[in-house]
Amino acid sequence: MVKFLVNRNTGRKSTMLLRWLNRIFQSRDRAPLPTLPFDLVAEILCRLPVKLLVQLRCLCKSFNTLISDPKFAKKHLQMSTKRNRLMLRSTNNLGKLFLYDSPIQSIFSTSRVKQTQLNYPNRLMNSHSCAYSCDGIVCIAKTNFNSCAVLWNPSIQKFKILPPLETSPNRRAYISLYSFGYDHFIRNYKTVVISFVTDNSFRAGKYEVRVLALGTDSWRRIQDFPYLNTSSKPGVFMSSTVNWLTHDNLRILIVSLDLENESYQNLWTPVLPRTRIANNHDLGVLKDCLCIFANCDMFWDVWVMKEYGNTDSWTKLYHVPYMRYRGLWINTKILYVTEDDQLLMKVHELVSSSKVKLVVYNSKSGTLKFPKIQNIDYLMDPEVYIESLISPCSKY
Repeated sequence: MVKFLVNRNTGRKSTMLLRWLNRIFQSRDRAPLPTLPFDLVAEILCRLPVKLLVQLRCLCKSFNTLISDPKFAKKHLQMSTKRNRLMLRSTNNLGKLFLYDSPIQSIFSTSRVKQTQLNYPNRLMNSHSCAYSCDGIVCIAKTNFNSCAVLWNPSIQKFKILPPLETSPNRRAYISLYSFGYDHFIRNYKTVVISFVTDNSFRAGKYEVRVLALGTDSWRRIQDFPYLNTSSKPGVFMSSTVNWLTHDNLRILIVSLDLENESYQNLWTPVLPRTRIANNHDLGVLKDCLCIFANCDMFWDVWVMKEYGNTDSWTKLYHVPYMRYRGLWINTKILYVTEDDQLLMKVHELVSSSKVKLVVYNSKSGTLKFPKIQNIDYLMDPEVYIESLISPCSKY
């Protein structure tokens, strides 16, 4: 029954489902019909796409109450782990920013991908913004210290502007890296920002770290980041921690910030070539595991930590040849991996590294496919996110 309903979510079938569900409740009565208990209705609804649930909220007061409940949003999130979407950013000749999205599976199933334009808080974003997602909420911010940052859920079109960072007049901040994750202990989301701060004499510098919990409006300063040699990329969320690549005098390592107790620990990586981290190695998440994309001369190695925190669990998952094709660096970063080991990668042009294209690499056959995004020729840093009901304006 549930599977039957979930598959009917587009076009005329979606309308039929809406009419059928409308019969479950009286217009002013929460009580369910005798033939279908309310708990079963909730089980059905938590498996439906967000777009349909937004329509159902307008159907009756009972649906609105249920779907607006943060507990329902969390349960729906647990059912949405495979409902991934790809956010695409593009600009026109005048530099105007456009945002689109597409179901991730369409990238693998067709050579010409249809997309939907997104409505976004345009006064807060431009072509230089960085985006990172967690549980359907996308954190978008510029890297300079005084810029605004915003938490935005594209699926439900809700956003929250984060308060500005503050620094004393005799100090300067040159770069700020925003990250976003979930603290399972307090059951709430936290934004983490690392800022490189120096005095006016430029003689000393350090990375200051601040944390902002969802539902609050003030940043809290915590212990400074323990290393100065860190990647100029946002941290990666995994298991109530945010993780960054850095290195000491001996080797490359991962610095992990525990969102519960807001303390740091070091995680050793596999033995990697000690090159410039920002250009040659990167962190990510693949198959629900923390992973490293390592540039190893003629190959890109993809390592996954199968058990988070256990450095003995590092496993080399893919060994991708470093190929140049059509003026592109083929292996830049893997965005998504299918169950049959097809890799969706973003690739940069050799001439202009800001220009990005998508490549699907079949790790079994070694073949490449270049999907064409309809009406988009110029992409910038695509981001994979999960369709969810999690609101950046609520506390969970």
